[in-house]
Amino acid sequence: MTKLELGPEFPEPVEGLPYRPCVGIMLINREGKVWIGSRDDGAQSSSYEYSWQMPQGGIDKGEAPESAARRELYEETSISSVTLLEEAPEWFAYDYPADVAKASRKGKFRGQAQRWLAYRFDGPDEEINILTPPDGHSAEFSAWRWEDAARLPDLIVPFKRPVYERVVAAFSHLTA
Repeated sequence: MTKLELGPEFPEPVEGLPYRPCVGIMLINREGKVWIGSRDDGAQSSSYEYSWQMPQGGIDKGEAPESAARRELYEETSISSVTLLEEAPEWFAYDYPADVAKASRKGKFRGQAQRWLAYRFDGPDEEINILTPPDGHSAEFSAWRWEDAARLPDLIVPFKRPVYERVVAAFSHLTA
């Protein structure tokens, strides 16, 4: 994707590698709780210290953020029963730590710039299937739960924490 396709507000680093364009999804249930999943380490479990996160993923070339968010949510959780509530007013970016930058995406990106969208979950919990995602996608989560939005920054890996603080603040009126 080009900067033109992503919009003039897409963050460009002052120097070095570009940011990978991504979306993040805050999925909110009827009680105002937020969906989080524990990252799968490849063995349908997680050995990561901070394994909990909201769904997120890359924006494909020519894809709009809202379409990417629905696609990523479905691929990771099997969820399709949602209503768009709001899109965050700006891109939120974070840099990878050096070891993650080398291992992630073949070292092509310095981090991610994410467009966050909030959705209301309209389906039953039984719709959620993280262990055998649709269309042959690999499982990205080994467990999931509904959580208070205020707790989310404490559960995410520290280098993503400032973004989660901004996301929680941006959508706080939807989870109260």
